[in-house]
Amino acid sequence: MMVHAEVVIRIYKHLLDNGVRVWLTGGWGIDALLGEETRPHKDLDVIMSLDDVVRMCEIMASQGYRLKDLWPENRWTTDVKNNVTATAFVLADSDGHEFDAHAMCLDDRGNGIPAWQEAEGFIFEKKDLSGEGKIAGFPVRCISPEKQMQCHTGYELPDKQSSDLELLNKKFGIEYPNEVQCLAKQVNEGKKCT
Repeated sequence: MMVHAEVVIRIYKHLLDNGVRVWLTGGWGIDALLGEETRPHKDLDVIMSLDDVVRMCEIMASQGYRLKDLWPENRWTTDVKNNVTATAFVLADSDGHEFDAHAMCLDDRGNGIPAWQEAEGFIFEKKDLSGEGKIAGFPVRCISPEKQMQCHTGYELPDKQSSDLELLNKKFGIEYPNEVQCLAKQVNEGKKCT
């Protein structure tokens, strides 16, 4: 089941109206930055404050969403209210719409420190959390184009994600991280790197 723009807007607005801030990442985050839907999306990826996870799960449960999976990088931790919560997981509703959440802790300077495992040294600086985009004309908060590019490293990229990076490069002039420069060359020139 694909997650269409109206589902994204409904979820985003419902969370925002209930005091839960999220930043769009992944495919929808890139499409928000581009201001257009460039491909179908199987889920909605977000990052959010660890202290909002329990409330978000309650809100999403009221909309029929239940825990589908924990990501391997998930770490169970406690929030400011001493609730034990997951930090990297997927929720899904009965129609198959998926909501992929990763939690971060915001420091006193507005930087986001990932709460999940395997994120040592990786942070969302305040500027990384300043991205603004639109989904079907609706304004949304997302991570910056530069951070989107950086987040697509450390693993073998599927073709659709390679295309996402190419679109970010074309619109914002953002250089590819070193590890994906070869891949970008393949995509742009139709050649194999040697």
